[in-house]
Amino acid sequence: MLVHLDTSLLVDAFTGTGRSLEALRTATADGDVITFSTIVLYEWLRGPRAEGEKEAVDQFFASDMLAVFGAREAERAAALYRQVKRARQRQADLAIAACALEHSACLWTLNRADFDDISELTLYER
Repeated sequence: MLVHLDTSLLVDAFTGTGRSLEALRTATADGDVITFSTIVLYEWLRGPRAEGEKEAVDQFFASDMLAVFGAREAERAAALYRQVKRARQRQADLAIAACALEHSACLWTLNRADFDDISELTLYER
């Protein structure tokens, strides 16, 4: 199964105590293909990162497998923007959801409520 990570999962797995890292490892061991979008990469890189955190993500994920946010994804995100409530406060989440949808991936997030109203999006269960 192709799984896109939301920023919440990436941060939880690779910062602090790394609470979600074992679940991430288990998912890959079970055969799930885990990646994330360039929007998530942007959110990850802009946050404060302790020494070694960026390198840990770089080691775990191949950068050439990141889902690019291109024209198709932008169109899908714009359609979602017109469809959901509170869209102005959710622009990054809508772009992340659009990437997952355009790549036929499910989305793994710790903030399920941020995506519950996007009916066509499948949220990953682990």
